[in-house]
Amino acid sequence: MSRLPYTSLAFSLLQSARITAAVFAGQSLADGLLSRVDPTARPAVQDIVYGSLRAYGRGEFFLSRLLERPLAAEEVRALLLVALYRIETRPDAVHTVVDQAVSAAGELLNGKFRALVNGVLRSFLRQQTVLTAELAADQLAASLHPDWWLARLQQTYPAQWMEIVAAGNQAPPMGLRVNQRQIDRDAYREQLAAEGIASRPVGEVGLALGTPVSVDRLPGFFDGRVSVQDPGAQRAAELLSPASGSRVLDACAAPGGKTAHLLERGDLDLLALDLKPARCRRINEGLARLHLSATVKAADCAKLESWWDGRPFDAVLADVPCTASGVVRRNPDAKYLRREADIASFAKAQSRILNALWQVIRPGGRLLYATCSLFPEENGGQMAAFLARQPQARQPQARQPQARQLHAEQLLPDAEHDGFYYCLLEKLA
Repeated sequence: MSRLPYTSLAFSLLQSARITAAVFAGQSLADGLLSRVDPTARPAVQDIVYGSLRAYGRGEFFLSRLLERPLAAEEVRALLLVALYRIETRPDAVHTVVDQAVSAAGELLNGKFRALVNGVLRSFLRQQTVLTAELAADQLAASLHPDWWLARLQQTYPAQWMEIVAAGNQAPPMGLRVNQRQIDRDAYREQLAAEGIASRPVGEVGLALGTPVSVDRLPGFFDGRVSVQDPGAQRAAELLSPASGSRVLDACAAPGGKTAHLLERGDLDLLALDLKPARCRRINEGLARLHLSATVKAADCAKLESWWDGRPFDAVLADVPCTASGVVRRNPDAKYLRREADIASFAKAQSRILNALWQVIRPGGRLLYATCSLFPEENGGQMAAFLARQPQARQPQARQPQARQLHAEQLLPDAEHDGFYYCLLEKLA
């Protein structure tokens, strides 16, 4: 237990350091690391953790010039990184940050690194202008992305990689999806405006907020009037667009935003699958808030014998596991957790899922393949290989059955939405 007050910056820095060190050790933020923090301090800790992880390599660049040798104590290194982030983002309170970071260091390893933390941070304050200029001159360090990741972006998107990198280093925008079963978008925009929340229309039913707000400020959120969902993610339901009454499978459904959007668009016989029971509970909680209903099962979608009753589906959404390289600003721990070899591993799993799900679609039915990745091996490369080995697969845009050209939608992250890939396939008789 910490002796620091939960409301103090020292406590927030300490908890942020411990969570960041856990990420360095291979744990994901999605595993609930933040849920272990006292609710009083959680918003501040989340801001520090996400911000410092998003600034991948920046703090390490500074420490490489401030330390005589690398630190073996991971929690102390993490404390220095989160403190450096806080100093850079709170220039009006730098001395307070140093003081509170030293107090936090007193809680680590019997406090024997207090003097080191104090010395390193004060050295940074003296050298900040020079060090910041040196970092800006180093393209790799300034990109705030792993070197292999940056190289792939440069190769795949030679004209856009700088914009992709810049978007990935920013805090994500906040998008909403208006529940058309309860209220239309224009009416909901008026309700937002009455609360002083600016918004603009995006897509069919989406809204982009000028500034993110907590959900308790959103009119009718807890009654199901609106959901938080990136406009790019909303394209899934718009593209699959199953007719009312269709039998639909959402094969990798958690946390359930796309499931709910499909149901908001029409009455469907929908089955939602996810691998983990805890994630299925999240799907059910979201559907309950929105007053929607679906069958939700915990199952591996690629193991048909564990869940499929033999009745074919009219439409399947295959939002497959991926590197999440298009949503890194929402999942900044991915910069530390992902390795280049993971791309091939995910591609293999995606291929296995596609082969299985193709069997459950009726002739004339559709499958929408979706990822939140930017890497072609998971996107266009995956679809080209699938079309080559599945003679019954074609894209609805193709006028002739023998036409095998690939029509897909690759959204790149920008100020309005995250990065997603979509490819719609139709199964021939």
